[in-house]
Amino acid sequence: MHSFSDLSALFNERFSEKQFPATPENLYQATDYFLQIGGKRIRPVLCLLGNELFDEIRPDAWSAATAIELFHNFTLIHDDIMDKAPLRRGVQTVHTRFGDNTALLAGDVMMIQAYHWLSKVSGSYQTSLLQLFNRTATEVCEGQQLDMDFETRVEVAHDEYLNMIKLKTSVLLACALQMGAIIGGAGQRNQELVYSFGLQLGLAFQVQDDYLDAFGDPEKFGKQVGGDILANKKTFLLIHALQCASEKDKQTLLLLLRSNPADKVEKVLAIYKNCGVDQWALSLKQQLLDKALENLEQVAVLSARKVPLRELASYLIQREV
Repeated sequence: MHSFSDLSALFNERFSEKQFPATPENLYQATDYFLQIGGKRIRPVLCLLGNELFDEIRPDAWSAATAIELFHNFTLIHDDIMDKAPLRRGVQTVHTRFGDNTALLAGDVMMIQAYHWLSKVSGSYQTSLLQLFNRTATEVCEGQQLDMDFETRVEVAHDEYLNMIKLKTSVLLACALQMGAIIGGAGQRNQELVYSFGLQLGLAFQVQDDYLDAFGDPEKFGKQVGGDILANKKTFLLIHALQCASEKDKQTLLLLLRSNPADKVEKVLAIYKNCGVDQWALSLKQQLLDKALENLEQVAVLSARKVPLRELASYLIQREV
């Protein structure tokens, strides 16, 4: 069995091989530039772990993992354009450096390359992988649209936000695990359990992300605490605060959403603490993690084969960065 860090290193070694041709230079400079930024490679490694949960890692799992990572990078390039984000992981975004039009094409060609890698997998389960991948790709786009829709609304219900995060973030984690499980020869019930594990883990991951943005240590978190607050982003914390705050605090919070005083972050955090949002978020994260691990526990394989996924879940949810 491999650890997450072992598989991440092995995947990076393979993924570092050139994915695109040399010309037209203006297009493929942009794709190469973005792929070289790097990342945690969580999704492709989940695919490999999903395979290894049931069998030795098969060559097809590397192809599927590469497809998943290329699709993920496609979404990031397009998300940055829609968000007008100047930086990603501390460097210029593709559209900032190469222009919107080239960035759009760079994202598009990454999506096409993802299907190229999926076309390499064995015919016996290629149809199942394609059906799952196509459904997931559609859901990720739906989640992004909902996220943009929420930007123009003052209040968003908790269940609405949960559904948006499920579509935008969680389904791709779940898809990666299930694709690996399919390649590893898992039966339908085990596939469903692995998918549910990934879905709940993705939700818990987002709760932790929202929590860190508000309450994390900026030296460990690596970026300004309160960025979501300054951007008026709908998060688990904001939505819960609007639902549970006193009427006075709620009105203050709504006023802060329409303005940008110098002490905005401090005032919002004070309201969050008044209604216990910090402890509520930690409790919700643990509930979602428990659901994820419960699904993993029911997978019908030896317990020792589940250790890398348990360790990864703990790392993702307890992280401080």
